[in-house]
Amino acid sequence: MIERITIAPVTASPSFRALARIEWDGAHESVLIVWMGRRRVPGVEAGVTLRFEGMLSRVAGTPTVYNPRYEIFGRPEEY
Repeated sequence: MIERITIAPVTASPSFRALARIEWDGAHESVLIVWMGRRRVPGVEAGVTLRFEGMLSRVAGTPTVYNPRYEIFGRPEEY
C-alpha cells in the first residue's frame, strides 16, 4: 500500500516518488518507488494498493525501485 507520495518541485528534474509498505514473509518493510521523468503517475496516491515489479536496489540504505511496472488493485474510497 502506498503510504505517501512526493512530487518534485518545478525547479527540480521531474520525478514522482511513492513510499510503499510491503509485507514480506510476515514482516513489513518500506520500499521507495521512483518514476523518473514524471511529475505525476495517474492513479498512484496515498492509500492506494498496487502491485509493482522492477529491479530492487539500495540507495543510501533504502530499498528503491526505479520506473516499475505497476497495477492498481484498490483505492482508499473502496475500503
